[in-house]
Amino acid sequence: MITTQKVTPFLSFHREAEDAAKFYTSVFKNSRITKVSRYEFDSPHTPPKGTVMTVSFELDGQQFTALNGGPSGFNQAVSFVVNCNDQAEIDYFWERLTADGGSPIMCGWLKDKFGLSWQIVPEEIFARIGGPQSASVMQAMMGMIKLDVAALKAVAASAR
Repeated sequence: MITTQKVTPFLSFHREAEDAAKFYTSVFKNSRITKVSRYEFDSPHTPPKGTVMTVSFELDGQQFTALNGGPSGFNQAVSFVVNCNDQAEIDYFWERLTADGGSPIMCGWLKDKFGLSWQIVPEEIFARIGGPQSASVMQAMMGMIKLDVAALKAVAASAR
């Protein structure tokens, strides 16, 4: 029985779909490439026959599809949130996703080497948003590049 999720993120790349899928599955545990399909014909509107067309992959159970569809690009209007348990996990994802040409942005946001935006956040930050210390925590977070769990906890504690 094939189980599919209702909504699958579909990422369009120029010619880097397979490289991106290999990169992402190397970063996230419990991840794998599930299928690679190739262009089976030559056309003036597609890459050459035999070139990778789509790559289906899973990141920790979440299904994605990457397409080599021609010139494209990502912007921050779409990003993926990585909920982290602690600072070590934040550091792990931050280091790997900014490697080889990725770049930090602000407030826990970064762009990877393919230009895709990610938010690397501690799960507990959402527990602090909306509470009495919300404004202080948000203000502290806005001043950070990579989020610092200890600093955010200190701000939350002092705002009580």
